[in-house]
Amino acid sequence: MTKKYYIYVFRHGQTYFNKNKMFTGWMNSKLTPLGVRQAKALGKKLKNKQIDFAFDNGLSRSKDTLKQVLVYHPECKKVVTDKRMIERSYGNLEGLKHEEFIKKIGHQEYDLLKEGDAIEDLCLKDRQRIEEFLGEEEFKLIHRGYDISPPGGESFLDVEKRVASFIKDLKKLVKKKKVNVAISASGNSIRLFRKIMEKKSKEDVVSWVIPYDKVFCYVIEA
Repeated sequence: MTKKYYIYVFRHGQTYFNKNKMFTGWMNSKLTPLGVRQAKALGKKLKNKQIDFAFDNGLSRSKDTLKQVLVYHPECKKVVTDKRMIERSYGNLEGLKHEEFIKKIGHQEYDLLKEGDAIEDLCLKDRQRIEEFLGEEEFKLIHRGYDISPPGGESFLDVEKRVASFIKDLKKLVKKKKVNVAISASGNSIRLFRKIMEKKSKEDVVSWVIPYDKVFCYVIEA
């Protein structure tokens, strides 16, 4: 007889880089006071769920968010760091303010074929500002980049490959150990996690905004 086991995936709370509109990638940035509140809110949402096993992605924002969730879960006996669920690397863009990125795009100083898909991590207002610089048709062409990475960084396809590897091992773990799992991840790794688990398209991936306070739940039968 099969039983249902649950995977809970959530994004870390707001960081100072997020607040200041900077490309973070693999750089560490601490949670803001709002980010801590968001992490605590995630904890309350999951308070009455059973969590036996948990993952962070190695970054402090992931670890600190997970700690707020596990306050309610003494039954969770194991926490593992798995960097396959780390944020997308932006390479040379990391630490750069969105404002500076937008200005350079406006002056055509960036190679849009290489950096264009970084636009996906900007808020809607900032995307619209870039569209004003470029024109609607050119914007549509460059902001859908999926398999092109910024210099020194990762493409969405790169992230998808490592997330797919993680999911394969995760399913094996859940079925073998018969556990419910919590995963404290980052916005872009969650995008690709959702794509694979929900069988969505590339177009879906680049259109999503991953909220700080939402829990994505998936069921595995074993």
